[in-house]
Amino acid sequence: MLKISNHHISRITVILLVLETTFAIASLYLGAIIRLWKGDATLDSISSNFFLAALMFALSIVFSMNVFGMYHLNARERFRETLLRLMPSFALSVGVLSLIFYAIPSLYLERRVMSLALVIAILLILLIRILVFKTSESAFLRSRVIFLGTGTLAQECHELALTNESHHEYDVIGFVPVDQIENNVLSKYVLPTNESLFRLVLKHHADEIVVAVQDRRGGQLPIDDLLECKLNGIKVIDAAKFFEREACQIRVEWLQPGWLTFGGGFDQSFFRKLVKQIFDLVISAIILILTMPLMLIIAICIYLEDRGSIFYFQERVGLNGITYIDIKFRSLEIDAENWAAMSYPRTTRIGKIIRRLRLDELPQIFNVLKGDMSFVGPSPERPYYVDELSKEAPFYNMRHSIKPGITGVAQVRHSYTASVEDSLLKLQYDLYYVKNNSLFLDIVILLETLQVLLLGRKTRI
Repeated sequence: MLKISNHHISRITVILLVLETTFAIASLYLGAIIRLWKGDATLDSISSNFFLAALMFALSIVFSMNVFGMYHLNARERFRETLLRLMPSFALSVGVLSLIFYAIPSLYLERRVMSLALVIAILLILLIRILVFKTSESAFLRSRVIFLGTGTLAQECHELALTNESHHEYDVIGFVPVDQIENNVLSKYVLPTNESLFRLVLKHHADEIVVAVQDRRGGQLPIDDLLECKLNGIKVIDAAKFFEREACQIRVEWLQPGWLTFGGGFDQSFFRKLVKQIFDLVISAIILILTMPLMLIIAICIYLEDRGSIFYFQERVGLNGITYIDIKFRSLEIDAENWAAMSYPRTTRIGKIIRRLRLDELPQIFNVLKGDMSFVGPSPERPYYVDELSKEAPFYNMRHSIKPGITGVAQVRHSYTASVEDSLLKLQYDLYYVKNNSLFLDIVILLETLQVLLLGRKTRI
């Protein structure tokens, strides 16, 4: 996987983004050449800013494909499934391009040129994906991993390696037992210990060692062997980093103060805060303008259903533990408590719809513009539950070191919180964001949020 601003992106995703952007640009040039050659277009009908128009053409396609989840990859996806997912993606890209041409008339493309370019782009993208997925099935884009340890922690890491949704394919070689550690894996997966760890790595052509030993006291770890592997170019990481990379979680049950203190991330510099504030204001203002008609329709529907209040005001805990008043569209019956699962029986008919589509949170834009929230950040909680969860989970209050957000890793990866267990799971996503927050991650989460709104499902960041 490739690391960008502390966030990991799969190599196949990056390869596809680069190739598909390049070929989308090329398809527009090819479409223009064909039309000029056939006499169906003239130089005057081609945009004077043709390269910029081609770049916008390519970015609109990539953006639309991302919104429809086409970069949450499955190497076993069939040709027909890919084609069916491309159709709505390209329809959205046409809409995006229409808005761009309306806003910037100098980029306008002759309709027949763009239509031909879209057909060429579809064919090229299908071809690219077939080739890349066939390549990914080989060992070229797969990682061969050895787990050090055979306990519960190693077992959890193994399950994640086999089931993660990031299209980072693993060949699990096996487990190396460690003294005084219980064995929770099948004996057929346990590697022999009659040779050094480095010899095992060379023998099995391993790329990475994951240290999955929770209790490292008493000298159980073969430090000299691990150092030898690292000095010879073998990647060595611990289980906490493995989960952070593959699942976008910081597992609180394994968390140590030293790992937080001396590890990377947790950028709270003045420049980061300034960039985040500008991002919040710009994105919130744009979305407020675009969604104002929709918000008016929702407000009218809420009022007509039971003549009750349109908005729901609730105290939430924000930056540095200071409370603020959170604004949402009311989704429950009058006077109902707003701590419930989506199937809670007192949800109104309109409320079921807007909560399923996350539209009840649109008024929180005003919280962002006021400065109580960020657009991207940890999910806000009520003071009572913060007090209770602070007793249950160590490091819980770390999530209050930055402003809560309308959307975030927890919001796009997890459903509405309905229990203490759900809140602790969301905490692991929130801590990941607190540790790795950056402008790049904010943009990634914003794009994933669009996918949740359109497809109504959890995503992989």
